[in-house]
Parts: sequence; structure tokens; C-alpha cells
Amino acid sequence: MALSEHDRKSIEAFREYIEDSVAGDERYGPATRHDSEDGSVLVTRFEAGTSCWFEVVLQPFAPQIRVGFSTNDRSMSEEVEQAIEEAGDTMEALVASGFREAGLDWPDPVVEHGCEGEESFYFATPLDVEDLFDLDLEQMRNKVVRMLEGYLVAFGPGIEVGEFEEIEEED
Repeated sequence: MALSEHDRKSIEAFREYIEDSVAGDERYGPATRHDSEDGSVLVTRFEAGTSCWFEVVLQPFAPQIRVGFSTNDRSMSEEVEQAIEEAGDTMEALVASGFREAGLDWPDPVVEHGCEGEESFYFATPLDVEDLFDLDLEQMRNKVVRMLEGYLVAFGPGIEVGEFEEIEEED
């Protein structure tokens, strides 16, 4: 299935909106794109520290958006898991707390934790998109920006101290 001209324009406008929304926020590194050659996976990453980043992944043929935190460091991924477990939290509770602080009412977000090959370990929340036309909607764009902010709130403190021992859900 090929993308229409409108689809391509909607995708580009959506990505630019997300990138521009956080461009002036020094908590995010610069946006870089890491797209698959066939265009089936469109990744925008915002550097968060050594070997880690926040990312928005758009899969236009699914269609789905995935927002989350990723690293190419297996030990960092394991530290995140351990810190959350030691705090007595779940990944879902941690992300829900971040979403809440970011102004997004999503009390029970799905949080996928996995790896893509041996190169990327992620914690991410999927957002199904009914139609690529939804990428043009202000409500959709704002939700994705709030999700990105929520992941920054949830995972940012651990990045700032260089370890994830400080991650705790705040009530």
C-alpha cells in the first residue's frame, strides 16, 4: 500500500509539529530522524543522555504511534527495570504519573518493554491511529506532545543523576 500525497504531507507536518513543540525546551536534545529505508517506521529521537533518548515512532501502514524512552545500553534498560521494581512501582504506574504531571488524563497506559534486535531497548506506549488524517488534528498532536512530556517526567530524573535509583512515583 502506497502513501498518498496527502498522507506524506500529513506525516511531515505532524513530525515537524512534534519537533518544533520541544525545540526550545533544553530538557530535550535536538531532534534526529532515524527512518527505515522503506518508510514503514519513522523515528524521531530526542537525545536524553549518553546512549539514551526519548522518541516518537510513527508506523504509517499500521497506523500507530509509539512514544517512549529508549536506550542502546542493555545495562541501562536493566537498571530502569530494577529501579522501578525496587520502588514498588510498575512501569504503568510510573508512566501514568508522568502523564498526569504532563497534563494528560490516562490513568492506565499500556507500557511495552522490549528490544529491537540487540541494539535498542525501549519502554513505550502505543497510540493507535484510526486514519492518517488524524495526524492533522490538533488534539492528536497535543496528545503526542503530552505523552513525550510524560515520559520525560517519568524517566528524566534517573537520566539526570546518571542512574535510575532515584525513580519513584510521586503521588
